[in-house]
Parts: sequence; structure tokens; C-alpha cells
Amino acid sequence: MSKFITILLLFSSLLFSNEAQEIIKKLDANMRGQNISIKLSMRVVSLGHERTMKIESYSQGTKKSFTKILFPPKDRGITFLSLDNQMWQYVPKIERIIKIPPSMMLQNWMGSDITNDDMVKQSSIVEDYEPKLLEKNGDIVTIELIPKEDAAVVWGKIIINIDTATYTSVKDIFYDEDGEEVRYFIYKNVKKFGKYYIPTYWRVQSSDKHQNFTEILLEEVKYDTKISQQYFKKSALKRFSR
Repeated sequence: MSKFITILLLFSSLLFSNEAQEIIKKLDANMRGQNISIKLSMRVVSLGHERTMKIESYSQGTKKSFTKILFPPKDRGITFLSLDNQMWQYVPKIERIIKIPPSMMLQNWMGSDITNDDMVKQSSIVEDYEPKLLEKNGDIVTIELIPKEDAAVVWGKIIINIDTATYTSVKDIFYDEDGEEVRYFIYKNVKKFGKYYIPTYWRVQSSDKHQNFTEILLEEVKYDTKISQQYFKKSALKRFSR
């Protein structure tokens, strides 16, 4: 009898693991599509001060991403490129391309609560993490993501609450390697673009600095369109900066 119970528990664990993987794959597909281009505004609030940026980005899969700042004027033309797990930044004022090392992927991006890793989508929740289903509550499921042994990721653990009616995130909680909560994302205003769903409002909140937060509003979203491959070459950093 004990052997049968053990086998049953192992089988149930496998089913939950497979279900968690399928949910994460659908969530990732919603966020990425075959490719995606976005124009967004970002409001950064820190120590009582706030500023707004306008940004455009182009992404294809998990290995190619290009980002350009459109506003404010003093930052216009700063570009970022992620290609095969490497990241570069171009700063027009000094006409210099800077390679960003893996050790800086957790650094705040342009003074916001977003990290360099977030902006270039370097880490893949499908490829780099093992999912575990923790809880179901109607359409909302809670999944824990633990990094795979060989994954070059910046987080020790991520807890994601997912709405399986649209396969979009409701809340993500990020932990460091010591298991301490660092920050969380809250997502709202889910909209459908073709066959994809994506939240158009994001709030990123530091866990220990409650007066600091970043709000993101997706103003224009296009999935599976023709994106020039020129965006995903190092020459794009200067070429599309203008």
C-alpha cells in the first residue's frame, strides 16, 4: 500500500509540474509572440521626485531586443541592444558604445525600478527556470520559479500569480539569492491584440523603499509584424539613435 501511495504522489507531482510548465509557456507566448514592438511611457517616482520617459522597443524571441529612448530630449537617442545574451548601450552625447557586463544586469535601468535584465528580456522564464504550481484559486494560479542549475539569471526565485483566463500575470514577486523579497510587479488593464493578451499598465514597487516606484503604460503594441533585422545588429545602436 505504501508503495502505491508513493507512486500516486509521484504521478500527481508530475502532473502538476507539466501543468505549471504549460501555463508558463502560454504566459511567455502572450508576452513575446513571434515578435513584438511596443511604444510606452514610463513614470519614475523616487524620493518625492518624478520624471517621465517615452520609449520604443523591438523584440524577437528571447535573444534579440532593441530599445530606444524618445523622451525627454536630454536622453533622446540613447539605445540598448541585447543579442545572444550580451547587452550594449549607445550614448549619443559621448558617441560611445558601452558593453554592459552580466554583473550589472541587476542594476536599475535609467534610474527606474526596472533592471537592465527587464529591459532586454535576457532571462527567459521558460528556458531558465523550473516552475512549480503552488496554488489554484479559480482562474488565478500561483507558480514558483526556481532557476535551473546552469541558468545565468539574476533572481534567486520568482513567485508569479497568473490569470489563466487570459494567461497574463497579475503579480510577480522577485527574490534575491538569499530568499529576501526585493520588488514586485502589479499588472492591470489587460487588452487583446490579435490572438494575444497583455496587461497595459504595470507598476514596479521596491519591497523596502515604498516611496519609490515605476509605472509603465503600454501605449502601442504590435505583435507578429515585420521587424527589420537591422534592429538586431550592433550597427543599430548608432544607426537608429538618430
